[in-house]
Amino acid sequence: MKKDDKKQQYRVNEQIRVREVRIVGDGIESTVVPTYKAIQMAEQRGVDLVEISPNAEPPVCRLIDYSKFIYQQKKKQKEMKAKQTVVNVKEIRFGPQTDDHDYNFKLKHAIGFLSDGDKVKAYVFFKGRSILFKEQGEVLLLRFAADLEEYGKVESMPVLEGKRMIMFVAPKKTSGKSKESGIANKEQESALESPVKKAPQQKARKEYTGPKVEGEDFDD
Repeated sequence: MKKDDKKQQYRVNEQIRVREVRIVGDGIESTVVPTYKAIQMAEQRGVDLVEISPNAEPPVCRLIDYSKFIYQQKKKQKEMKAKQTVVNVKEIRFGPQTDDHDYNFKLKHAIGFLSDGDKVKAYVFFKGRSILFKEQGEVLLLRFAADLEEYGKVESMPVLEGKRMIMFVAPKKTSGKSKESGIANKEQESALESPVKKAPQQKARKEYTGPKVEGEDFDD
């Protein structure tokens, strides 16, 4: 075992000073034994006694090469980190009386955010006496949600928090780009199928090149 006190996160071998431990490992039946005996078992196998659960009663130790154990732990952490998806939240702000031009401009931005996998936080800000138009703000956000239905799903309906009415829209798994690629693939398949269907007819017309005899028909 390579010792590195700065990087060592687990107690190993003689560092384990409890009276008894529960041992686990490959090909080992889980059992409670005195710590000194567990260390002897590790030495006989050419591995280390690594304390993996110090708060258990008794502490749980694993018979494994310490370097191999640390490698496995780092690999698990790396895999878990890779599975974690970071979702950015983009804000879209409206006024209670937003005109159609401004609405469509912000709708376009929201579609872009959702297509990129970002979450959208849409809210209506009520300034001063405009809080009287809170129902109008709710209608605006519900319209916004309906227009984004193809690109995202509503996580929370409009909720009034202070001077803001907020709604969250999360991206759908299938993006618009993948839909476009699917349409393109179908068009390519149709283009490939059409010549095949026409080919037998063209071939049939070219099979007989001599003069046509009256009473006989070579065309299907």
